[in-house]
Amino acid sequence: MAEKRDYYEVLGLQKGASDEEIKKAFRKMAMKYHPDRNPDNKEAEEKFKEANEAYSVLSDPDKKSKYDKFGHAGVDPNAGFGGGGFGDFGGFEDIFNMFGGFGGFGGGFGGGFGGQQRRANQPRKGRDLQKAITITFEEAAFGCKKEVEITKYVKCSTCNGEGAKPGTSKKTCPKCNGTGQVAESRRTPLGVFQNIVTCDQCGGSGQIIEEPCEDCRGQGKVRKTVKINIDIPAGVDNESVIPIRGQGEPGVNGGPTGDLYIVISVKPHKIFKRQGDDLYIEMPISFDQAALGADLVVPTLEGKVSYKIPAGTQPGTVFRLKDKGVKKVRREAKGDLYVKVNLEVPTKLNSKQKKAIQAMGEIVTEECYQKKGGFAEKIKEMFK
Repeated sequence: MAEKRDYYEVLGLQKGASDEEIKKAFRKMAMKYHPDRNPDNKEAEEKFKEANEAYSVLSDPDKKSKYDKFGHAGVDPNAGFGGGGFGDFGGFEDIFNMFGGFGGFGGGFGGGFGGQQRRANQPRKGRDLQKAITITFEEAAFGCKKEVEITKYVKCSTCNGEGAKPGTSKKTCPKCNGTGQVAESRRTPLGVFQNIVTCDQCGGSGQIIEEPCEDCRGQGKVRKTVKINIDIPAGVDNESVIPIRGQGEPGVNGGPTGDLYIVISVKPHKIFKRQGDDLYIEMPISFDQAALGADLVVPTLEGKVSYKIPAGTQPGTVFRLKDKGVKKVRREAKGDLYVKVNLEVPTKLNSKQKKAIQAMGEIVTEECYQKKGGFAEKIKEMFK
């Protein structure tokens, strides 16, 4: 079995990355390798699973702390680190067995097999799943409730996940005596080499089913399409990931159910642009509004507000409306709304309107313009 890659490396991070950096990196990986975006792509599927596994550890403060100290062994339930270091072991024999003896050779070093027996049928968490959904800009800003459909394995209700026909029970495998593993011995010049392999009679479960459940055929789970209600908090953005604990697939050997990760895509808005929790909008204004000042009616996500721009407002000026942006996720604070005003020059004028503008141009001289007047002075200096 190939050695696992470093979880930080999987997410493209350096050790010591912040929670926000970990979350952002996972979102990027999840969107890139999501199975819906990469149908029939085994490599993408494996990378997606690898990213899920890395995130499940690094997003949990306790698991992350253990991983930073002990690596993969610190978060492997079979490794025995637990969080208390070597003090959690029963003694030298447990440490010895954890590393499989000294290569598993016979002739006095048989303890490796005993260690493997204790690890054979440990409970394992079920497979994590992911579902991508698209919501509107307003739903992302204010939060919403959604019902999603997902096809997954669920515990068989007929046999309650046991796999055996109702009224019957599993039997201990006679070949491995319930350990799920058997020893294969091979003689070499260095002695007898003992290799531990999965029991081929019970498939490593340690138990056999003589009368399988007719609905799940002994698997203890069936594939089914289910509906799940989810609460999307206000303030989510593109590539936000919402974990739904316990909505993945059933665990193995009594292990916990996996989790479901909802990946959010947000439709763009017709008017607003979003950066983080702030909103941006561009508004056209007329010459008279810019020159004389005006009360602008500014749209926000919560309705219209009035904002007074001063006389002499220049094109491209940006005004800030505090707390008119998007609510921060799971916080009461909000971002701001930034309004950029752009001067719109009329393109369709009748003769009367043209004469009025010409008359204004004769009255409003260059001295009235700060930039135009200054530029005229520079031209005069240039040609002196």
